[in-house]
Amino acid sequence: MNRRNRSRIGRKGFTLIELVTVIVILGILSAVALPVYLDYRADARAAACKGVLGAMRAAVANYYAHSATDSGGGNASYPSSAVFTTADAVMAGVIPDNPYDTDGTANNVEVGVTKGTLVGGNGGWAYKPSTGEVWANTNTAGENGF
Repeated sequence: MNRRNRSRIGRKGFTLIELVTVIVILGILSAVALPVYLDYRADARAAACKGVLGAMRAAVANYYAHSATDSGGGNASYPSSAVFTTADAVMAGVIPDNPYDTDGTANNVEVGVTKGTLVGGNGGWAYKPSTGEVWANTNTAGENGF
């Protein structure tokens, strides 16, 4: 047996250089992957907010259209704030949660506010009964214009 084979037979484990190389590679991969993961979280939150807003806006439009029919009273009108927040009156169930909500109240609704202006705590929804507009009540950059 030559000298080179004898040294490999008795060798167990990894050298320090091999371990440092693996740690550096893992660090580079995590440095690249973490910002991408955070972007996915932000995109998912925005998509959830847009989806819920679409559902609420459709419910308000359905309420408006139904109120114009004979069975709905014959007078087209948007739901009042009390009707809008009542379970099963406009939406099936209760008002859904805002994914940007940070004030501790899951689905609060601020009424009669100006679009793009945060009112009350940071979160929930804003509703304008005179026009039927619904939007996210958040000060997250770029998200209050949904």
